[in-house]
Amino acid sequence: MKAVTKLLIGAVALVAFQWSGRTLDPGSLKGARVLVTGASAGIGERIAYHLAGFGAQVVLTARREKVLQQVVDKCHGLGAQKALYVAADMANHADPERVVKFAVDQLGGLDYLVLNHKGDMPFGMWDGDVEQTRWLMQVNFLSYVQMAKTALPSLEQSKGSIMVVSSLYGKVCAPFLAPYVSTKFALNGFFGTLQHELAMQSSNVSVSVVTLGLIDTDSAMDMVKEVSNVHAWPADEAALHIITSGATRQAESYYPWFCCF
Repeated sequence: MKAVTKLLIGAVALVAFQWSGRTLDPGSLKGARVLVTGASAGIGERIAYHLAGFGAQVVLTARREKVLQQVVDKCHGLGAQKALYVAADMANHADPERVVKFAVDQLGGLDYLVLNHKGDMPFGMWDGDVEQTRWLMQVNFLSYVQMAKTALPSLEQSKGSIMVVSSLYGKVCAPFLAPYVSTKFALNGFFGTLQHELAMQSSNVSVSVVTLGLIDTDSAMDMVKEVSNVHAWPADEAALHIITSGATRQAESYYPWFCCF
């Protein structure tokens, strides 16, 4: 019993450390140069609107050009100093590097890189489709690595941050999501290691890995629509949490705070 109590106390202390003492100064984001991926809907769209309200300069990317244009128009109305978009498909091996170079050229550098995009996949038993798994690994993992690599020189100059949006399924294995779970474990492994290596090199760049529980985006709700009694958390709050984690240079954070405990 004493051992269990100590473990519980330790877990609560860890949660308190992760959750406390990190408040966002909106003024710090005024004029910040930010590239946001997966920005046409869901969490990425809401990240864009928060940043616009803070007066940031944003470049938004996703596949759907017409929807991106609508998001950019709304960002202008919310107060963004600059709002641009570039349509891209992260399954295309050339697009991740192209998008980062576009953002750096248009904004004159980068202060934040928000890696949020993901590929769609069916909710069900893995059917042995290796090519579909390979495609999802490119979209959900390898394109993140490509974009981080391309952005690092600019982020080094600006003492910037990379925000990596991950998932509870990067911590816990679960049925019906084998390819998706694999990509999230890969994200956590790579960017967790990159944090250590950047620190060893005394780099100016911070990496924030944000682990999310179930968020009430249309894509997430559609994926689990046949699972009953599943509570989802608001995308708007998740988006603000992601921004806060990166702007305050947290190595790791969770939304909701108890999703991994």
